[in-house]
Amino acid sequence: MNEDDAIQLMKAHAAAWNAHDVDALLALMTQDCIYDAAAGKAPSGDRHVGHEKLGKAFAAIWQAFPDACWADAEHFVCGDQGFTTWTFRGTKAGGQAIEARGVDLLRFRDGRICHKDTLRKNVPA
Repeated sequence: MNEDDAIQLMKAHAAAWNAHDVDALLALMTQDCIYDAAAGKAPSGDRHVGHEKLGKAFAAIWQAFPDACWADAEHFVCGDQGFTTWTFRGTKAGGQAIEARGVDLLRFRDGRICHKDTLRKNVPA
């Protein structure tokens, strides 16, 4: 994949997150895609593998933060990897607003995302 195609893939990825569109997200990812979440029990966050588990994990984020958005996205590519920086903004059901900077570390294979590792600053609500 060339750099321009990778940037377009990353822009589509960011747009699908902000649209809360799980089908659009999964269409950008390989069937065996790995998603390492920003939080979880493991040091690298909870790991989800494959479309079914990714879809459930993504939907859970929007359920926890119904107004979730990832603003100020900037995309960078280096070979078969890229990263997107962003500012997460969301409000929990109890009314607690959160704003935190973060980054998605992405790997590409066959024109799609095959690994998404999300890192986010830990900002208390």
